[in-house]
Amino acid sequence: MIPKIALSVRSFRSHCVLSRVGKVLQRPGTRHPGLPAASRGIHVDSPPVIPTLTTSFAHGTSSSTLLHYTVGESLQRSVERFPDKEALVFVEDGVRKTFAEFQRDVDQAAAGLLALGLTKGDRLGMWGPNIYEWVLFQFATARAGIILVSVNPAYQLQEVEYALKKVGCKAVVCPTQFKSQQYCEMLKQICPEIDSSSPGDIRSARLPDLRTVIALDSRQPGMFHLEDVMQAGSSQYVQQLQDLQKKLSCDDPINIQFTSGTTGSPKGATLSHFNIVNNAFFIGKRVGYTWKPHSCICLPVPMYHCFGSVGGGMCMAVHGISLVFPSAAYSGKAIPAALESERCSHVYGTPTMYVDMVSQPNLEKHDLSSVETAVIAGAPCPPELVKRVISGMGIKGITIGYGTTENSPVTFCGHPADNMERKSETVGFILDHLQAKVVDPVTGQILPLGEIGEVMIRGYCVMLEYWEDRAKTEECISKDGWYKTGDIGSLDGYSYLRIEGRIKDMIIRGGENIYPAEIEQFLHTHPKVKEAQVVGVKDFRMGEEICACIKLVDGQECTVEEIKDYCKGKMAHFKVPRYVLFVTSYPLTITGKIQKFKLCQEAEEQLDLDKGK
Repeated sequence: MIPKIALSVRSFRSHCVLSRVGKVLQRPGTRHPGLPAASRGIHVDSPPVIPTLTTSFAHGTSSSTLLHYTVGESLQRSVERFPDKEALVFVEDGVRKTFAEFQRDVDQAAAGLLALGLTKGDRLGMWGPNIYEWVLFQFATARAGIILVSVNPAYQLQEVEYALKKVGCKAVVCPTQFKSQQYCEMLKQICPEIDSSSPGDIRSARLPDLRTVIALDSRQPGMFHLEDVMQAGSSQYVQQLQDLQKKLSCDDPINIQFTSGTTGSPKGATLSHFNIVNNAFFIGKRVGYTWKPHSCICLPVPMYHCFGSVGGGMCMAVHGISLVFPSAAYSGKAIPAALESERCSHVYGTPTMYVDMVSQPNLEKHDLSSVETAVIAGAPCPPELVKRVISGMGIKGITIGYGTTENSPVTFCGHPADNMERKSETVGFILDHLQAKVVDPVTGQILPLGEIGEVMIRGYCVMLEYWEDRAKTEECISKDGWYKTGDIGSLDGYSYLRIEGRIKDMIIRGGENIYPAEIEQFLHTHPKVKEAQVVGVKDFRMGEEICACIKLVDGQECTVEEIKDYCKGKMAHFKVPRYVLFVTSYPLTITGKIQKFKLCQEAEEQLDLDKGK
């Protein structure tokens, strides 16, 4: 989800929530056997005003039908409607493209990819920040039937090697470098054969499927340049591209997004055209793009994340709206400036981004009167932050989104006209054509309304699979099609969902999903570390911060700086622990298992973190 999109005051640890669930199940009269379908469906064309549900099972009925278009067809329809309208604006880079101009670039790049030897079903890794070429290849790959692999631009050597190998990427597109990230240099470290290879004919021992690297700026030995790709798309390959369209199905896989559980092994959530086209359509319907075709979104969230690629890129294609990228790398200062200069009507962001926005000096000097709606998603959002966005930025139409990467991603979403309680304390109501239920995690029984249990989702949004990982896929998707979110929440009679916590120990830091086991495994490679446990501790700005609780090898001494320096450059910067505590023991259960919730409490006490700040 991927990555997970959630709203809650604080993420409670699983055992606390499950104990509450257990107490609920012990109450008499809590079972609701067969219920008529009418008591489970709720019409969601507009915010529900009648509490139709009688149990924690919701089906979002809708007057809008599901779409059966491919990604390329969706873009083409908007091009025909709005050829001269601006589709994309990259403020920092000065790039502006109308829908017609963008379509021409997309088809030229798609034909070029075919000329380079890529074919339907091949995987292409897009590795870079929010630049024009990211969106270009998002749609060029879709037109060519190539599966786009969204690679986190902060990945370091081990992470990118694992990701590219896991899904068998045949091609990688990246800038030579961006800020401190030396993309081409890292690829050469993994595949030293690149320097002596002909472009398009890389033969690597460590990445056996990789044949092609496309550099977006400077020319590099063994790699194609972007210009080569655009020029390779001759009339022969343009015709081949047109013929290929008849062979594409909306059920084909088109995007792989990396997500993970607390095991720390990234998994490739595989999404189809049908998944993301429909999710974008119903997100747009909920937020208002279907009846506000002149909407313009300010998009500071990363494109490698579903929030950016589906909520942004796909909404642009499906609804014919404009996207404004304030900067290639995230900049809190750039957002208000872009909102003002481009007269944006909507702004997206994680809670951390909104903390930065409302904290900008001289915010009141920016004219934000054009902004009607702020969409908040990507991480838990405190109610007080919602109120600060309304008061500090003057944006009344707050909309909270919730979902998971595996669900394409949005499953619940608020309405801009919701009241303050719903805006600040829920993640909205169920999206069109989806089913959700809240169940006892142990028995799987549907719970009464308002009771807390695991949230499960079924419908068009559920991913096809974890790429070539049948066991992990079957762990989270039941035989009857229900996706187990691992989140704990409760439903009301209107289908508004409150998220209370997570079953898993995943940390969400500023919208980034971080898996403790992955960091723990790495810390164990330090020669002085005997044992490492990683927990999330509260942080006002980021939501949660990473705290590594380390037991040293007997007789060894170590400093906080030594641990942090060991991590830097070997893992993405957002995974480097903010806090390091040296401990002599961990809180244990009777059976000897580490109690992470207690460890978290102890860490917060030792760090003296003020609950309200």
